[in-house]
Amino acid sequence: MKYWLYLGILSSFVSILLWIILIFFNPYNSAPQGKDVLFRTALFLLVPAFFAVFGALIKSRIIMCIAFFWSLPLSLYLVMTPSIFKLFMVTSLCYLLSGIMMRKRVDSD
Repeated sequence: MKYWLYLGILSSFVSILLWIILIFFNPYNSAPQGKDVLFRTALFLLVPAFFAVFGALIKSRIIMCIAFFWSLPLSLYLVMTPSIFKLFMVTSLCYLLSGIMMRKRVDSD
């Protein structure tokens, strides 16, 4: 089975959903987000999620690892907050796990 494919795509979609909640429906901040916050979070959370979807679909271990390391700094910051946004770290780790599982599966095929 291609569990790594499902893991990579599912974690990417969860990241995209979490980003939408963080920016537009944040239960911890009622003030509208500034353009700088939108840009920075999109750069470090949303773009790697799209990279991970692309990497999973074309079976690229390198792209999955790039998505992990790219999203890691902001995910580490968010894991220290008392909120649901700790899940960004879980999705980042799923990018890495998917890349590792992909390597194992692709090498054995």
